[in-house]
Amino acid sequence: MIPLYYDLHIHSCLSPCGDDDMTPANLTGMAAVKGLDVIALTDHNTCKNCPAAMYHGANYGVTVIPGMELTTEEEVHVICLFAELEDALSFDALVYEKLLPVPNREDIFGKQQIMNERDEVTGTVENLLINATSIPFDDVFALVRSYRGIAYPAHVDKTSTSLISNLGFVPPGSTFTCAEFHDFKNLHRIRREHPYFGQCHAICCSDAHYLEDIHEPEHQIYARSKKARDILNALKRPL
Repeated sequence: MIPLYYDLHIHSCLSPCGDDDMTPANLTGMAAVKGLDVIALTDHNTCKNCPAAMYHGANYGVTVIPGMELTTEEEVHVICLFAELEDALSFDALVYEKLLPVPNREDIFGKQQIMNERDEVTGTVENLLINATSIPFDDVFALVRSYRGIAYPAHVDKTSTSLISNLGFVPPGSTFTCAEFHDFKNLHRIRREHPYFGQCHAICCSDAHYLEDIHEPEHQIYARSKKARDILNALKRPL
């Protein structure tokens, strides 16, 4: 097993709340400059900028895991990661069908820019990506597994759009093996109040919407290699 510096929750300029400077080339380049080994691109309810980010990650020597930050029908945010781009894009197509069909207003919410490997805008997403989908929280995990991915709740210590803030409890029968924290200072409190998290891998990620917010190399995970599949397997293993 090798230690890997990570940040597995980063948004690009495809998320309407993401800064225009968060292009696939810029965010992977910043991860490389900061010394990260692996990142995940997790735009709201879409994976459409993952191909370009993975291209630049290969050039910079940074593993880019394709993923998304899914919003359930309860408006709980869940990180969904995939070892293969093909699976991520197939899941992307399904999620867009489940997304509340409200057109984006760029003047209110921001741009939703799809970019190619040359960091050129090739299109936009019509419907607002920060809306909820019709996918219930309880259904997300098996659904993502059917696409050969892994899912876990995002920023469980935040006071909005998190499992704890929106549901108030961990549903009985939950099967997720990982949980994301925004600040590890909240780890012991959350585990004390919700013992389920004591059996989960705890990771800390930035939820970066701006280049400067991408994490410094301070948090590590241990995996067999830098390959996406080995990293996902490390997060799936029981503690």
